[in-house]
Amino acid sequence: MTFLEYALIGFFVGIITTAPVGPVNIMAIQHAVHGGFRQGVYVGLGAVIADTIYAAAAIFGVSAVTQFIEGQFDLIEIVGGALLIVFGIKIWNTHPHLSEDGNGRERGFIGDAAAAFFMAITNPGAVLAFIAIFGGLGDFRPAPGDHFGALVMVAGVAGGATCWWMTVSATVAHFKARIDDRWLDRANHIAGFLLIAFGILIYLKLALEFLL
Repeated sequence: MTFLEYALIGFFVGIITTAPVGPVNIMAIQHAVHGGFRQGVYVGLGAVIADTIYAAAAIFGVSAVTQFIEGQFDLIEIVGGALLIVFGIKIWNTHPHLSEDGNGRERGFIGDAAAAFFMAITNPGAVLAFIAIFGGLGDFRPAPGDHFGALVMVAGVAGGATCWWMTVSATVAHFKARIDDRWLDRANHIAGFLLIAFGILIYLKLALEFLL
C-alpha cells in the first residue's frame, strides 16, 4: 500500500474514534456555543494530542506484537472485530446530555486544550478502541518494521481528528440554536453504526479468505 493510502485510512480512523459524543465532544460543543468557532477548536486540539499519543502507542504496539505472533493475524482480527462491534453497540446506546458539563467559562487556549487533553488521556477505552481498529486492519496497516508508514497513519489520525473538531466547531457555531440532546444522540448513532459496520466488514473479509 502507498503512504497516501495509509494517511487516508488513518484519517478515517481519526474521525470514527473522535466522533462518538462523550465528555470532550460535549465540552467542545458548549464552548463553541458560548465562545464561537475558536473556543471549540481549542478544546478539540487538546483531545487531538491525546488521541495521537494513543494512536501511536496502539499502532506501534500492534506492529511490535505482530513480530512475536506472526501467523496469528486472524485471531487479532477476530478479537478486534468483536471489540469494534461491542464499542459500537455501547456508543449507539449512550445518550449524552448537553448539560453534563456546566462549566461554560472561557479559560483561553492553554486552559481549554489542557482540560480536554486530560479528559481524553484518562479514558482507557480510547487506547482499546485504537488497538481494536489497528489490529483489525490486517493487510491495510503498515507491516512490522515499516515505521515511516506507521507514522504516516498516525499523522492521518491526527488530521482526521483535527478535521472533525474544526467541522463540529464550525457547525455548532453556525447552528448553535438548534443543538440539543437529540442532535447528540444522532451523532452517536452514526458513530456507533460505523464502528459496528467496520467490525462486520472484518468478519466478512475473514469469511471470504476462509472460503477462497
